[in-house]
Amino acid sequence: MATYLDVVNNVLRRLREPTVVTVDDTPYSSMIGVLVNDAKREVEDAADWNALSSTITVTTVADTFNYTLTDAGTRFRVVDVLNDTSNIVLRYAPTKWMNQQFLLNSANVSNTPNFYNFNGVDSSDDTQVDLFPIPDGVYTLRFNLIIPQLDLSSDSTRILVPHHLVAMLAYAKAIAERGEDSGNLSSEAYALYKSALANEVAIERNRYEEEMNWVAP
Repeated sequence: MATYLDVVNNVLRRLREPTVVTVDDTPYSSMIGVLVNDAKREVEDAADWNALSSTITVTTVADTFNYTLTDAGTRFRVVDVLNDTSNIVLRYAPTKWMNQQFLLNSANVSNTPNFYNFNGVDSSDDTQVDLFPIPDGVYTLRFNLIIPQLDLSSDSTRILVPHHLVAMLAYAKAIAERGEDSGNLSSEAYALYKSALANEVAIERNRYEEEMNWVAP
């Protein structure tokens, strides 16, 4: 894995610019840092990368239906949700259906949770989830998620998705930002990135075939 600073310097070398000792060393390197973050986000959104897999455990309390997925943020994608205590798979339910259950089945809403629905965020911008039936005791729920990294800010933060893809896409964006770069148009650089992305996804799919669902950009 490469760090934020490593990738910024990689892009600077591609542009034949001096490398830096910190991302914010110069106004131009700071701008490249912004493009690297933009590129990282696009690469993260391109596939369900196994490196972004994470499990958030929620322990329920009797008669409490709303919980926070701490550190999940809002950009995650769901692999599955398991009730580890009862050995069942929780199913997603639409908001309208959940509201109807809470209102219309008020006499029989306390039981083993079988359904979940995402409902807003807390003060830390972490997603909140409602459960139905309302837990009647302590259950351990496992939310298996694909969670993108936060925006890069520290030089030493390691990029979890394939860093060469981030560098290639950031380079294409940098060329577009300042115009043609010695004959290499941004469209050509972007085409090279898309080819590399397809190859990397194929490698990932070979390892985690059942988890990959990808459409070329």
